[in-house]
Parts: sequence; structure tokens; C-alpha cells
Amino acid sequence: MNTIKTYKDLMDRISKFKVDQNLDLSSGEDLSIGIMNLISIEEHLFYTSQKTKNQKYLDLLNEVRLMRTDLMKGIVKEPEGEVWCISKHLLSASMRLMEVGTKELKKNNKDRAQDLFEKSYKLYSLFWGLNLSTDQKASELKMPGDKSVFSKLNNIIQKAIDCCRE
Repeated sequence: MNTIKTYKDLMDRISKFKVDQNLDLSSGEDLSIGIMNLISIEEHLFYTSQKTKNQKYLDLLNEVRLMRTDLMKGIVKEPEGEVWCISKHLLSASMRLMEVGTKELKKNNKDRAQDLFEKSYKLYSLFWGLNLSTDQKASELKMPGDKSVFSKLNNIIQKAIDCCRE
């Protein structure tokens, strides 16, 4: 694999994924959303176990964690350093911000909701940027001054991942 040494190399590599007809990113997107929900289930099982002091919830948590770990291997390939954990936390944070945004929307705080939704999507795009370029060394990436990494990743990921394509 070619080593990615600059931000431009990363963006070029991600851009190539959108033209690869053999890559089914819509399934990957569905899988990532499923993984987000499994992370949330893990959290709820933990809190329920602590509130009820019932061990069965920890047993269930372990089963869900094993399933989530297995499914993440389908997206997070050959992680270096802490890419595995970073990926999990990016998905988790994205999901939580989406949920808080939905609650703000219900309270008719549309501006706050929109801000949270944008942050959620930026984290989600960063997850894909990180995992569509598994051989990168993040510390070697040089970011251009004109646009943020989130902005460029959002544009590319939005074009590359189309959940409605079958």
C-alpha cells in the first residue's frame, strides 16, 4: 500500500473510493449506524446493571460488546496505534450528539439542534476519513490552511456514501 504522507494524499485516496464500483459504502454506512446503536446498548446495559445491581445486564453487555467488536472488524481494518478506539469513540460521540440534537429539536431549539447535527456529522465523516485510509500515519498529515479537515472530509464522504444506492 502507498503510504499517505500529506493531507492531500489522504483526500486523494478517499476520493478514489467514490469511483470504485466494487466498494459498497452504503452497506458500510448501514453497518456503522448499527455499530453506533450497539455502543449505545452497551452504555444502557452498564447503567442498568449499576442501577439494579443485577449481574445479568453485565452478561448481556459482554455479549453485545463481542458482537460490536466483530462487526467493527468489517470497517476498521488494520488499525494502527489507537485507531480502533478512536473509531469507536468517533461513532459513539457522533451518535450522542445526534441524540442530543434530536432532543433540542423536540424543544424547538432549531439552531442548537442544527449545530449539534453538524458536529455529529463532522465526527461521522472523520470516522470514515480515518477508516478509508487505513495505512495513513495521522501525525504525518499536513493540513492546508484554507479549509478544515472536517470540511473537506464532509464533502468527500457526502459524495462517496449514498445510502439510497442499491
